[in-house]
Amino acid sequence: MSEFNNVTIVKKANVYFGGNVSSRTIKFADGSSKTLGFMLPGEYTFNTADPELMEIIDGELDVLLPGAEWQSIKGGESFNVPANAAFTMKVKTPSDYCCSFIK
Repeated sequence: MSEFNNVTIVKKANVYFGGNVSSRTIKFADGSSKTLGFMLPGEYTFNTADPELMEIIDGELDVLLPGAEWQSIKGGESFNVPANAAFTMKVKTPSDYCCSFIK
């Protein structure tokens, strides 16, 4: 899906790691939410509360998920993050992403 219809967008950005990672929250009528974001090259560790689906729209990165080996991800690919976990990304090129929060 290349666009979302009939959504509410939170104007204030979520800014992390000194501005190297930023996103905007999108809320859907069914109560679900996603973030659309952008990451500059660097290494970042995130913590999750709920399970997430990370779709990499464009860019290249390596991700280290709990209990797994590093894996390479590029634009058009995705990965799942379990609830209550930490995961690390080594972003190789500027990367555009969509994060879906799974409840």
